[in-house]
Amino acid sequence: MLTLNQWKQINHIDKVKWIDLLKVSKIEVFYELFIWMPWLLLSLITAVHEYYLFALGFSFLFFLTGLRLNHNACHYAVGVSKKNHEFILFLLSLLMLGSMHAVQVNHIRHHKYYPSAEDIEAMSAHKPAIIAFLIGPFFPILLHIKALQVATLYQKKWICFELSITVLWIFSVFSLLNINWLKYHVIVMLIAQSMTAFFAVWTVHHDCDSEKFIARTIRNSMKARFTFNMFYHLEHHLFPAVPTCHLGKLAQRIDKAAPDLVKKQVF
Repeated sequence: MLTLNQWKQINHIDKVKWIDLLKVSKIEVFYELFIWMPWLLLSLITAVHEYYLFALGFSFLFFLTGLRLNHNACHYAVGVSKKNHEFILFLLSLLMLGSMHAVQVNHIRHHKYYPSAEDIEAMSAHKPAIIAFLIGPFFPILLHIKALQVATLYQKKWICFELSITVLWIFSVFSLLNINWLKYHVIVMLIAQSMTAFFAVWTVHHDCDSEKFIARTIRNSMKARFTFNMFYHLEHHLFPAVPTCHLGKLAQRIDKAAPDLVKKQVF
């Protein structure tokens, strides 16, 4: 299996400039930190008034933007201190359920081991779509088990703490608080987590390999905006330190260096 650097050389993108894209402005940091908040508030407000169809749409956008912030935090690419990155992962664990430090452990391994058997995050990537969808409910469980097996002691402490808080939070919502809009949020987040194997992994990796097309991408600007740049996955794999807000610029540079690489797109 080729190393990433070998792959870059073979596909003529080892000379692509990207270091300048690491720097984020204060406005970009602010946007990244709070991109999820309006969608969460709108989802909860509409759920309070029992407009659940609207709430589902806003919850989808919250989960998508939450994944974006989580993705950047996993790579310490938000533009804040390391301590604040850890807090971001903890906050998202509360809001999206589960341990985002566990997600971080597996995501970093995904970049290191893809597409080998050691890469549990990509376990659904090369399966038929229906199988990728059906294993979804088991996917978060397997991620947490693997993370606890391979994480450092520091990471394990975060994972156990976040899982404990999540269990306590779910118990409180259904046994103590008895508030319908909170129940709605927890149920929707659990469903969303069970669909990540398909929507967050299979969609960006299916029919790809380690030789030519390691991941899919996107090029339509409207589609990119609607999905908050989350489908520039080829670009992310090649230069994982580049924050999501600059992946569009990185895509333009890759197009000039190796236009054939973008033939496989998400949609």
